[in-house]
Parts: sequence; C-alpha cells; structure tokens
Amino acid sequence: MQEYWIVDLENQAVEAFWLKDYKYELIACAAQGDKNVFSKVLQGFEVTLAEIFETYKLKVAILKYNGGNIQSVIFALNRLGIEPMVTDNAEEIASADKIIFPGVGEASSCMSSLKSSGLDLLIPTLSQPLLGICVGLQLMCNYSEEGQTKGLGIFNTAVKKFIAPRHLLPENETIKIPQMGWNTIFDLQTPLFQGIDEQSYIYYVHSYYAEVNGETIAKTHYTLDYAAAMHNKNFYAVQFHTEKSSKVGEQIVENFLKYC
Repeated sequence: MQEYWIVDLENQAVEAFWLKDYKYELIACAAQGDKNVFSKVLQGFEVTLAEIFETYKLKVAILKYNGGNIQSVIFALNRLGIEPMVTDNAEEIASADKIIFPGVGEASSCMSSLKSSGLDLLIPTLSQPLLGICVGLQLMCNYSEEGQTKGLGIFNTAVKKFIAPRHLLPENETIKIPQMGWNTIFDLQTPLFQGIDEQSYIYYVHSYYAEVNGETIAKTHYTLDYAAAMHNKNFYAVQFHTEKSSKVGEQIVENFLKYC
C-alpha cells in the first residue's frame, strides 16, 4: 500500500491519500494549520502521527469504566506522541475523532460498569472509528458465555470458553487455559494490519474467544481457529493486547489512528 501526496504550491495546501477509500487530509498554509508540517511535506520528509493530531487538534478518547488496563493503553498512546482523554462523558466521547474501548476483567462485571454510566447504550450509536481491545472485543459481540453476558451486538458472533481437546493431544501434553503469552495472527485484512506480516507475534491473556465469522479480519489458532480481530463499519476490535505486543501492537494502534 502506497502513500500518494498531492501538493498545491499556489494555495500552499497538501493532501495525503493513503488509500482510495481511506483519505486523511493534511492542509497546512500560512493562515491555517502548521507551517512546519507543510514545509516538511514539501521537502519530502515524513509527517509523524503526533504532528497530524496536534496540527488538526484531533482527539482520542479512551472509554472510562471498570475495565482494567486503561493506564497501559495511555502509555502506549503516549509512546506515539498522543495524549488521550479518559472519559465516560457522552459529550466528550462524541467530540472525539477516535475512540478506544479497552478491557481486562470478567465480562458480566465489565458490562455492569458500562450500564452504570450509560455507555452500553452510547457505544453502538457512535459513528467515529472505535477500537475494542481484549474484553472490549468480547463485549462488542452478541453474547459471552462468561457470566452469561448479553453483549452490545456490534459483531454478530458469540464468545465461548476454550475447552482443551485432550483427545486430540499427544500423550502427556496439555493446553493451558487461559491462553497466556505470545501467539501468531494470520489471514490479515483491512488497513488495521497495514505493514503487518502474516504470522506476526502478538500477546494474549484470555480464557474466552470469539468464533470466526463474516466480520473476522484476523485469526489466531489455540485449540481451534478463532477471531483475533473483527471489523464492522466504523467498529474495529482485537482480542490480543496491543499495548503488550511490542512493535507489532504499536503499529496496529498507529494504523487505527492513521487509516481507520
């Protein structure tokens, strides 16, 4: 996938088209935007994600609820030069350009926390790009076996508990549940995985998985193939922990902010 720069010298404007259907406009001129960004583009230098967000005052919101790993996600965004807001306020969430829905914990407890602030009703109505992480992905499904939890219904699939198929394993070999550690992703689709190699390693900690379905955009194998990532309209979600997945996880978050 290539970047295409269109430079209008007369009006001192720049537009960047990363993908045919995923356009990000960068306009930098004397009266609008950042002259330094414009100058760098004209000279052929790369414009960083942080510069784009600062220049155009783009906002990233992390949904605030009793869902665990918010601080780790903040640190991951900080490494990209992004300072997110953490909020459960509907107006602040509506004003954000990108939204991240993290999660660590038990599904029914997390859903109860969403309901207490009304986020369970707000999230499905959002029109901005949203990225669910780990339990965030599971809560975006129709239903989870964990705590017999009704989900948000964004992804048309169910979340089930891993069952180790002992009859399929060699003698004296076991599969541990939860899956905890590094595993690979494959069958990668959409700009979320721009620049990510097939069979890249990412980090997991989970006992429940989303079944493969028509909205699956990446898979992982652990006792069976399951949905490592999904996409439906403006909603994206990954089962693995991007913030713990080293450079691959960082690239996926940057892709979400830049391309989705």
